[in-house]
Amino acid sequence: MDNSTLLTPTEDYEINTGDTTWIMICTCLVFLMSPALGFFYAGLARAKNALSLMYLTVLSVTVVSVQWYLIGYSLVFSETGGKFIGDAANFILRDVGRKPSSIAPTIPAGTFAIFQCMFASLTPALAFGSAAERMSLGPAIAFIFVWTTLVYDVITCWVWGPHGWLLELGVMDYAGGTPVHISSGLAAVAYAFVLGKRRDYNENVNTPHNVSFVFLGLAFLWFGWFAFNGGSAFAANARAVHSLITTHLSACVAAIVWVLLDHWNTGKWSIIGLCTGAVAGLATITPGSAYVSPSSSIAFGVVGSAVCYLALNYKHKYRFDDALDVFAVHYIGGFVGLVLTGIFAQQKYVALGYAVGTPLEDIPMGGWLDGNWMKVPVQLAAVASVSGWSFLVTYIILIVINKIPGVSLRLADEDEIIGTDWAEMGERAYDYLDQQQDRISPRLSNEEMNTAVPSDLSTKPMKKKNTKLSKLKKLLMVDRTTVIKGIPDLIEEPVLDYNQSKELGQIKVHTVPTGGDLLQKTPSRMREEKRLSQIEQGSNFSQFTRSTHQNETTREINGDSSTDVRK
Repeated sequence: MDNSTLLTPTEDYEINTGDTTWIMICTCLVFLMSPALGFFYAGLARAKNALSLMYLTVLSVTVVSVQWYLIGYSLVFSETGGKFIGDAANFILRDVGRKPSSIAPTIPAGTFAIFQCMFASLTPALAFGSAAERMSLGPAIAFIFVWTTLVYDVITCWVWGPHGWLLELGVMDYAGGTPVHISSGLAAVAYAFVLGKRRDYNENVNTPHNVSFVFLGLAFLWFGWFAFNGGSAFAANARAVHSLITTHLSACVAAIVWVLLDHWNTGKWSIIGLCTGAVAGLATITPGSAYVSPSSSIAFGVVGSAVCYLALNYKHKYRFDDALDVFAVHYIGGFVGLVLTGIFAQQKYVALGYAVGTPLEDIPMGGWLDGNWMKVPVQLAAVASVSGWSFLVTYIILIVINKIPGVSLRLADEDEIIGTDWAEMGERAYDYLDQQQDRISPRLSNEEMNTAVPSDLSTKPMKKKNTKLSKLKKLLMVDRTTVIKGIPDLIEEPVLDYNQSKELGQIKVHTVPTGGDLLQKTPSRMREEKRLSQIEQGSNFSQFTRSTHQNETTREINGDSSTDVRK
């Protein structure tokens, strides 16, 4: 067999090693965004559900990578595919190797394929944020595979495929506003609708259990986003550098705006607000980071952060339970970014991705700043078509999966109380604590609460607490009086309760920052404290009765003694 054709290219093309190296590095960095998202989501959720969200983000990478190898890449980027969906020409990555794709002409097609695989892997993981704390893990593998095939691959073919109909219509989406943020945002809404609200949705359940995880997740997400946008130039060129600048500026401005809005409304400097604002800025700039000026990117950060902030603060008016605010941050951010791209995109920045000397007529026009008034309607058409397809198809997929005998998308009530980690994984994020299921503690009846006084209180005096020993136990974390039994909140007692109103001049502010009331107590803990308070009140009454009786006895004895003296 003659293998010479495998060693010698039969067509004229040139591979740029610098571009190839850059995209390989970007692939590794975008991969880090999936576990980073796991940390971000886990920190925002309650401790009893933290591991399940980490599991889902990495599971998404594994399932999508296999799907991408089998059929996904071909359905999106096949050179012989149609305007709606690709074909089977590159199934199992057949003929995907050294020869470049027409979309990335200076790097091997294999490099382009694995880079795009990381985008596909991240998208369904984003959608799981809305279903957190009540979704069953069992159907996740099937959902990820089917959703990636029928939703992500189809939409991405429309926008980035060689013959995609939205691409030919003239949509400007540089790095994933529609395939990633719009599609995942509406998929999240569909998932939330099908599952319904959490059983304790109205009982202050939106308390991040580990803000440090949120901060760590944001750090790696921001780091990976440089590669997410910078690598979408498919070359180490001026467009990639320009994209890095605009991406960073938008994220910084958005974070500042969100923090200031939070402080204006709550009087608190919230790190959850800082992290959420940065993500909103990154999502907003994604579709236009290579097409707009650095000055325009500041507008992306300001507008994107403000609109996402309003969307998040009005989430109580939605008819669905978006647990981790995927819709308010990613969908709204992507939507705003696409519209602003239609306004601020300029041909001179679009030209950064073309060779020097390319005629202007061969470079696409920008948006309104270039006098192209039809650009915003085209962007809106892309948003509408992608939104409708993502929501409708996701909803159908979930309904069909839920109809399969023995399969349920939602946890049983008792499993939801215990938490996804222990109920479905048999693991806990914090085994070093006294782990008990976060279930409703045994409640006493009103009569029992009124009479529940330990029998030995009437005979044994109260023991004086050893202060030094107590401090030592607290230092060593063995003082059970300072550890919340059940799923840990990892929260100290407040010095100033967030529920107290705070006056700033003449403005009365609302005192719940972006991350929710970080010092609020879980319902089960409040019930437990109420029960203990009832018992303590009974104990105090018993002690008061004994003390009164002892005083009367003492007075009688003293009275008898004084009588004897007078005699």
